[in-house]
Amino acid sequence: MTENMQPNRRKLLKTGSALAATLPFSSFAQAGGSDEIKVAVIGAGGRGRGAATQTLNAGGTKIVAVADAFRDNAERAVAGLKERFKERVDVPAERIFDGFDGYRAAIDAAEVVILATTPGFRPAHFEYAVEQGKHVFMEKPVAVDAPGIRRVLAAAKKADEKNLKVVCGLQRRYQNSYIETLEQIKSGVIGEITSAQVYWNGGGVWVRERAEGMTEMEYQMRNWYYFNWLCGDHIVEQHVHNLDVMNWFKGGPPMKAQGMGGRQVRIGPETGEIFDHHYVEYTYADGTVMNSQCRHQRGAMNRVTEVVGAQNGRAMPGRILDRGGKTIWRFKGEKNDPYQTEHDVLYKHIREDKPINNAYYTAASTMTAILGRMVTYSGKEIKYDDALANGLSTMPKTLGWDADPGPKPGPDGLYPAPIPGKHQVM
Repeated sequence: MTENMQPNRRKLLKTGSALAATLPFSSFAQAGGSDEIKVAVIGAGGRGRGAATQTLNAGGTKIVAVADAFRDNAERAVAGLKERFKERVDVPAERIFDGFDGYRAAIDAAEVVILATTPGFRPAHFEYAVEQGKHVFMEKPVAVDAPGIRRVLAAAKKADEKNLKVVCGLQRRYQNSYIETLEQIKSGVIGEITSAQVYWNGGGVWVRERAEGMTEMEYQMRNWYYFNWLCGDHIVEQHVHNLDVMNWFKGGPPMKAQGMGGRQVRIGPETGEIFDHHYVEYTYADGTVMNSQCRHQRGAMNRVTEVVGAQNGRAMPGRILDRGGKTIWRFKGEKNDPYQTEHDVLYKHIREDKPINNAYYTAASTMTAILGRMVTYSGKEIKYDDALANGLSTMPKTLGWDADPGPKPGPDGLYPAPIPGKHQVM
């Protein structure tokens, strides 16, 4: 977990994720000093509130500032956290920040920053946190386009130079059953990995109605999941977890990809511009192929998991089978909450001043997901390195409640959606 992934897929990652074994919440709360660490939460939605809870559970921490684009979100989060954690949430009204620039003041007020806004803002927020010398917990994905990934990689390098600690929210890397499954595979029990199938198939997410008087920017911000400049499409926002597992097990991202996708049920004015299904065939440098599925269609089969094929069998989280389908190993170790372990590990490294920087592998797996979107939108085969070098940004030129976010509905109320074979992604 302390080694860095460079932007080129050929420089492979060694994860060392065994470090993420379960740690008691109080095991290091007072190590290296008794002062509480001051934490700012940037992004007060469900994941921001969850990460704040886990940070407070880690011990020796205090929330001192909260920022969100919307004041109501920030105030609601502060009230909920105060009700549960009392004086450990020291956030008076003057340290609740909103708008597009509120993150700066919140970051300035803290020693550690939780970055949990919509993904499109992650590169700018991470850059500023590093510039200000803050340790970071950063949710996945870390960007929605290649220019954003390059900004994250540059900031990650600066974080190393400043001895800052960075942990990211790809929690499977901190889950004991995944860690031990990888150790079994590395021991050679079923030979070399030759293929994989990864899935995030589910029913989809919420829709928020357009209220009277909303600007287009506010509407898209409230419905951020359906716009690429904010979300990156669900292959980036959700499926990055499953793609990351294979990158982790293979030691780095794939060499190229091709695939298909489209919209069958996500066709109304309320569902923005993103697809409701993607299928991508990723190829790694050694010829290993990963077949990737993600789908948002209610009433269809749900599946969220990963299956790794090898010379002499196959593996899934916590279980390994031989070629005949017989279980030859099953995880029997201690189960842990990987969402909590992420935060325990971060504060242990801060207090013991040990290097850790997850931003490199998280950027690589986010880029893997962005590559998947690029091939399904375009219908083209694209190489990872070419995608990473792509200069096309999805972000608006300016940010403000009256600014132009980019995508706009047509006369029929529908947002233009990509058409494979015609849509340009590079």
